[in-house]
Amino acid sequence: SGRTMGTLNLRALTSWVGIARLLAVLLSCLSFSLVASTGDFAGPYGTWCMFTWCFCFAVTLLVLLLELLELYPLLPLSWDDFTSAFSMLATLMVFTSSVVFPATFISSPCSSSKCAKQAVATTSSCLCFLAYALEVSLTRAKPGDISSFLSTVPGLLKVFEAYVACLIFSLLDMNEYKRESGLMWCVAVYSICFIFTLLIILFTIGRCLTYIPCPLEKVLVGYNMLALLMYLTAMVLWPLYSFRGRGRPNPCNKDCPWNKNLGVTFLTIFNLIAYLVDLVYSTRMVFFRAP
Repeated sequence: SGRTMGTLNLRALTSWVGIARLLAVLLSCLSFSLVASTGDFAGPYGTWCMFTWCFCFAVTLLVLLLELLELYPLLPLSWDDFTSAFSMLATLMVFTSSVVFPATFISSPCSSSKCAKQAVATTSSCLCFLAYALEVSLTRAKPGDISSFLSTVPGLLKVFEAYVACLIFSLLDMNEYKRESGLMWCVAVYSICFIFTLLIILFTIGRCLTYIPCPLEKVLVGYNMLALLMYLTAMVLWPLYSFRGRGRPNPCNKDCPWNKNLGVTFLTIFNLIAYLVDLVYSTRMVFFRAP
């Protein structure tokens, strides 16, 4: 047993990153426990929020255990890339849930004990978002260090781009975009860029990028340039075709197609900005490297 104690890496819990992860575990657990105790999380939005808190709780707990027992070097993946990508994804997912949950489930005036539990769950979800954001900032690569690609700014942006594309897919209505070839092109742009970005993330974590026969950094710059141009066309075509001659109907609830199309428009702009920043950063990393 002395041998087992000897391999315990207590820094996994006492370092700043470890403390941020412990906080994230406790806060995500508090959020899903409180919401589960109210019994009110039906429908796609409630299910999404519960999934987010449970998923982030489980994966972060697993990361802590693997680091504490020093078992992570046995895994066939790049651990730093995996933890950077996951903390970025968790930050985005918990942020979305912290906005979606109160907007969907908390009704005003808030006086019942159920509503109080929902309010505390929302608060702990917001604090959980801050814990993950802290982890991202603590593990972010220093300028010039590209040993783990997904902890660099372009790497973190890749996770952001893939996540925003997933949000876009959740808002797309097949009957809406099938009537216009312009909208079908936009959906193709979202899908192609999502697939390539996801492949880059998975290949990085799985250490497969070394097998690619061409200079990878230059390929990434070229891909970012192409993705940026494709998103530019989508930013013009999506609002042009989806709002052409159609005012906002009254009433227009959460699931109204007009609102969803507006959501897609904003998310397209977010991703366009992300690909632009990604291009600037990756170009600087490749062509203007400090000697």
